[in-house]
Amino acid sequence: MNVKIDIEMTPEEMRRLVGLPDVEGFNRELLDQIRQRMTAGVEGYDPMSLFQSYLSGAAASMNLFRRMMGMATTGGTMSEPGAKE
Repeated sequence: MNVKIDIEMTPEEMRRLVGLPDVEGFNRELLDQIRQRMTAGVEGYDPMSLFQSYLSGAAASMNLFRRMMGMATTGGTMSEPGAKE
């Protein structure tokens, strides 16, 4: 038996449905900072140095999200990686 369900929703509605944070303000602030540095003509401007701190936080968030999804699908717990349960 096959069951097919089509749900029509906007990306904003989907984000809220799965409980993801609203990062619109963060993105706007980040782009404003980049734009200011570029227009100021900062000597030796390196976009990766600006993103470095944001990327490490994003990786940690993604790890947490993966663990939560794994827990939801397997019924596991939110133990630390490598910890014995």
